[in-house]
Amino acid sequence: MSPAEAVLVGVSFIAGAQNALAGGGMFLMFPALLYMGLDPRLANITLTIALFPSQVTTSLAGRRLMTGAVGIPLRNLVAISLLGGALGAVLLLATPVGIFTHLVPYLVLFATVVFAWGSFFDARRTAGAPPPISPRMAMLAQTGIAVYGGYFGAGIGFLMLAALTSAGLGLRHAGATKNLLAAAMNVAAVVIFVLRVQVDWRLVLLVALAAAAGGQFGAYLLRRMNETALRVGITAIGLMLTVALFLRA
Repeated sequence: MSPAEAVLVGVSFIAGAQNALAGGGMFLMFPALLYMGLDPRLANITLTIALFPSQVTTSLAGRRLMTGAVGIPLRNLVAISLLGGALGAVLLLATPVGIFTHLVPYLVLFATVVFAWGSFFDARRTAGAPPPISPRMAMLAQTGIAVYGGYFGAGIGFLMLAALTSAGLGLRHAGATKNLLAAAMNVAAVVIFVLRVQVDWRLVLLVALAAAAGGQFGAYLLRRMNETALRVGITAIGLMLTVALFLRA
């Protein structure tokens, strides 16, 4: 294993844990794959394929915490994630990724602000009060996130946490549910990419194994971390990630 590949493995482990907790791990691995010599489009496709196994294993690790939102069965969220992910993958192969790449900092900033608002003001609502957004709005939000996830995918964890917590889910339940939905939206995307794109399977394997191990560690932390500390940590990660993305833009 070369030094560059060793760095990629380390980054992938950390990113896998971050994905299990909040999302955003793709932003750590994307530059690492660019450093390995891949172009942005191929790096994005490689990550989509490589991260899929860790999304499945992380989902299984947190399956007891998965639940639907208020007025939305879990199966409905999974269904729109599958369809949206397929549409996003088709769009990726048909159009340039550049315009969506430039939108990423704004999407992550928006998601971080919405998540922070829902996290730190949610406790002030009285018991039994309705969630900030309606079931219909939550379904529309997940549809848009799924299409974006199949197209580029970076930041979908933050976006789903924002949508799910705003729809009434607690943080731990939202974290586990978004892991399942991330895996669902990538099922179709992975199939499409494997059939139509040539990838470096050695890099895919390195990233997949390291991210899967990191995802298990992240799922362990999700069940045991103090919820207030977790909310603060996720918000801090989102803000730092936003600043870094705007500096790179």
